[in-house]
Amino acid sequence: MRNINKWALLTLIIICPSILAAQIKRSDAFKQKYTLKEVVILSRHNIRSPLSSNGSILGRLTPHPWTSWSSGTSELTLRGGILETMMEQFFRKWLVDAGMFTENYVPNADEVNFYANSMQRTIATAQYFSSGFMPVANLTINHRFAPSKMDPIFFPRLTKVSDAFSEEAMKQIANLGGKKGMASIQEGLKDSYRIIADVLDLKDSPAYQTGQVRTFDIEDTEIILRKGNEPAMKGSLKLANSASDALVLQYYEEPDTKKAAFNHNITLQDWEKIAKIKDVYGDVLFTAPIVAYNVAHPLLVYMNDELSAKDRKFTFLCGHDSNIASVNAALEVENYELPNSIEKKTPIGCKLVFEKWADKEGKEYIAVNLVYQTTDQLRNLELLDLKNPPMVYPLKLRELVMNADDLYTFSDIESRFNKAISAYEDIK
Repeated sequence: MRNINKWALLTLIIICPSILAAQIKRSDAFKQKYTLKEVVILSRHNIRSPLSSNGSILGRLTPHPWTSWSSGTSELTLRGGILETMMEQFFRKWLVDAGMFTENYVPNADEVNFYANSMQRTIATAQYFSSGFMPVANLTINHRFAPSKMDPIFFPRLTKVSDAFSEEAMKQIANLGGKKGMASIQEGLKDSYRIIADVLDLKDSPAYQTGQVRTFDIEDTEIILRKGNEPAMKGSLKLANSASDALVLQYYEEPDTKKAAFNHNITLQDWEKIAKIKDVYGDVLFTAPIVAYNVAHPLLVYMNDELSAKDRKFTFLCGHDSNIASVNAALEVENYELPNSIEKKTPIGCKLVFEKWADKEGKEYIAVNLVYQTTDQLRNLELLDLKNPPMVYPLKLRELVMNADDLYTFSDIESRFNKAISAYEDIK
């Protein structure tokens, strides 16, 4: 655990005791009651360069040059690879401590499954993970296509679209904002839009000077739902999301915080407001229940099969923030805001982790956690181990009850997966 003063520690204990406890390895008493049988991980890729190049609208939104990325457009950066290896060494130490593997274990073909979307950043993330996780096993990273083509398992596209679906989807998206709907969502971003425009020096940018972009309008967002495509968006929120994404990545990549903000002195809270644009963008597009059932369906089926696969001990699936957001929404994970991260929903490199435990009678249970490196750990390249772990945030599933050891029954989790899978079949 990072060094913090006693008053900060006391605050953490009072405000979020379950989060603090979850960072500590399982107790001997817990391990005497349960045996770890399997782990299934859905990971977001680690730090990449922006999805748009400097010659795109992104480059025209500011008069300043973006950082010099160590990779091509949308590809995993060198720093991202290093951070992923650090994270995976922690997982190795954790699973050795839990008794699932011995040090330098070499699994057979049935025990371990690494499967990535066919994009450079996801394949590379899985490769770095495998190197830190089982460095002598020479694990194969399974992917269907040559980079960079979306695999249908990870492609968050709409495969069922009708007038009825679109009407219900738009209703549910509006409900994310409460009584005022999308107007409330947009209104909640006013401060974020102001800060990002200031950091970009938008009024001095080529896009502003030529009249291409004047401001981030809170009323011009349009949602597009088309069969065969990802949920999409037009308007200021989409444009601001592109800038937010690039600035957040630049903040992780650039050691000088002032330089990361184009020589503006901004606070950590300002960075959180910049990152909020990304969080809201993802929520709007991928977390309305009927949309989540639609886009996450292939991945939900695959993950459910992996959780029940005979002889499987460890599964690592590498995709995107949209995958984690939609799977969480489809499984009815309660709303959360992650501590110690400027990204509050699906931080870069985060892992949705399902741990399967069995008690002495053979009854199986599941723990569901989101594991991620804190903003400081990302920026400072902090080495991770059981004494300095990443954050492990327990997720709560709506209407499911955990036992005294904070575990769900396997049958409850299996039922929740089946409910989400069946909901897709009900879409007309």
